[in-house]
Amino acid sequence: MQQVLVIGGGVVGLASAWWLVEAGYHVTLLEREAQVGVAASYRNGGQLSYRYVAPLADSGVPLKGLKWMFQKDSPLHFELEADPRQWSWLLQFLRNCNATANRRTTAKLLELGELSRRSMAQLGLSIPFEEFAWRDAGKLVVYRSRDVFDAAVARPESEATREVLSAAQCAEREPALLAAEHELAGGIFTRGEAVADCHAFCEALANRLKTHPRFGGIVRAEASRLIEKDGRISGVETTAGALMADSFVLAAGVQSRNLAATAGVRLPIYPLKGYSLTAPIGDQHCAPEISVTDFERKTLYARIGANLRVAAMVDIVGENNRIDQRRIDSLQRIARSTMPQAADYDRAIPWAGLRPATPNSAPILGRTRHTNLWLNVGHGPLGFTFACGTAAILAKLMQGEPAPFDLGELAYGS
Repeated sequence: MQQVLVIGGGVVGLASAWWLVEAGYHVTLLEREAQVGVAASYRNGGQLSYRYVAPLADSGVPLKGLKWMFQKDSPLHFELEADPRQWSWLLQFLRNCNATANRRTTAKLLELGELSRRSMAQLGLSIPFEEFAWRDAGKLVVYRSRDVFDAAVARPESEATREVLSAAQCAEREPALLAAEHELAGGIFTRGEAVADCHAFCEALANRLKTHPRFGGIVRAEASRLIEKDGRISGVETTAGALMADSFVLAAGVQSRNLAATAGVRLPIYPLKGYSLTAPIGDQHCAPEISVTDFERKTLYARIGANLRVAAMVDIVGENNRIDQRRIDSLQRIARSTMPQAADYDRAIPWAGLRPATPNSAPILGRTRHTNLWLNVGHGPLGFTFACGTAAILAKLMQGEPAPFDLGELAYGS
């Protein structure tokens, strides 16, 4: 039986491990933290947005970025680094800021989103959804600008899954938006989108893996280097010593780029820091039942169990995951003005995490020039959304089977 070492115990690594053991591999997981899912997977937005997958790079985004940098509660914060990897990533990002590239990548991400939705449903046969607060909440994207709203409505979408709503209809459908109704131009509601607790999902999946006969356990250690020999990877140097396997899967988020580089593999991944608040919901609060995204403010709201998750912002500041209190204060102001009665913001728990993003927002899948080193990286803010889908694709590729659809921009080296 082939031995596989999956590097990374976040949602993508755990999903990869599950699909591989189910495919017949003997799998061991390497995770540097004491718990699984405590980095980018910990307190992320919690939205499973299978149809709302538009890449960050698009025409007009560079100009918007310049304007955002001068706004008090800007969704973007940028600090120039003396790091060529930042400059290279930004240059590639700018090259993708055009309508043609955006449409091409969006089409591919929609295919991945649909596969991910089906794969999550398949996983639900093994893990009860209530273990990670999964809800089929639907998604409401609200717009403040009439021009932006009209442009969104004009985009070709499936009429079977979306409803176009006026500002009054948005507040009627989701009463948590009543305070912001006068500021809205309208919204688009999409059925079939879900919310869940990503960290609880990781824990539930880890618990199921531990009982699987082909799972070799979790090694708690930090990887430092891939060991290369004769065009293959023979092992991984870790703080617990060298770990050997027949094949290796790199699914370690932002850390993947540094590990890959030790074997001469360059990954166009850059950390985009995001923030969230987790605020308790009491009987007196009017929390949203629907998953809500405030398009212009780039802020999302998701009711997860007994808490409201508010997530937003992109900080381009390198591998710095420290919480910037100014950004948390900004997120508090935005949440209180949009949904003032939704939760107890005074008791909100702040969080910041690094999302491993590619310039075109497409995850990277496939085999590297080392025939036994595989990639499942670069999911950006949609790691929870895409984890099951990319894991299913990875398992097929490693078995020599074709992917369920032409990978295009998702394929390594494309």
